[in-house]
Amino acid sequence: MIEVNNISKSFDGKVVLKDISFKINKRECVSIIGQSGIGKSVLLKSILGLLHVDVGDVLVDGQNINLINFKDLQVIRSKFGMVFQFGALFDSMTVKENIGLALQKLTKCDKLEIEQKISDSLEQVNMKGTEDKMPSELSGGMKKRVGIARAIALNPQYMLYDEPTTGLDPIMTDSINRLISKFHNNGDVTSIIVTHEMKTVKDVADRVIMLHDSGIQFDDSKEAFLESNDPIVKSFLDGDSRYTNYKETI
Repeated sequence: MIEVNNISKSFDGKVVLKDISFKINKRECVSIIGQSGIGKSVLLKSILGLLHVDVGDVLVDGQNINLINFKDLQVIRSKFGMVFQFGALFDSMTVKENIGLALQKLTKCDKLEIEQKISDSLEQVNMKGTEDKMPSELSGGMKKRVGIARAIALNPQYMLYDEPTTGLDPIMTDSINRLISKFHNNGDVTSIIVTHEMKTVKDVADRVIMLHDSGIQFDDSKEAFLESNDPIVKSFLDGDSRYTNYKETI
């Protein structure tokens, strides 16, 4: 379980998150949405311990990640697979080396086990045969698939996705959404997806948390979100900019 208790985060005096609280139970698939720059990625990084909150607590399986030492934090992080917005592949490494690096650093697998995990994860995302390709040889969608392969190779308990379909065409967006659903439904995985893509919300999520004005505007099932009469939710769904004054943050 992930518990976020009354967290706040500011940058240079600008409040990004204010008094945010929620729990994510085992095997839930939660989408975190909101306008661009509202702080969705800040929240995701706070859950992973890449950013420390100013106030409040983030607990993963009962452990407060803001109070533990680096060694114990690395143990907690080993439970997570993270898919970054633009793939975050190392340009100087092959596909195989990119996936293998995470396995070398975060697991105790030997060389043969790493080779097998690389092969298996690439096969699961339909990218088998690309082991020796460089990131520059891959399309945007292929990079996203390699990013997912790198994450699932760790056999994580939690999968975090930061804008997994940004910049992709509708066909590739649907393909990535299907992969997210596949890994969530076929494994004992809890998934958190930061997105502003409504198709991803509709196709993948069980629950929606919407951020607005530094806080939580909505937290309920996908069905309740799509049927909500909340004017801010409805305006977001309709793409109506009048629901808020756009504020660029993080």
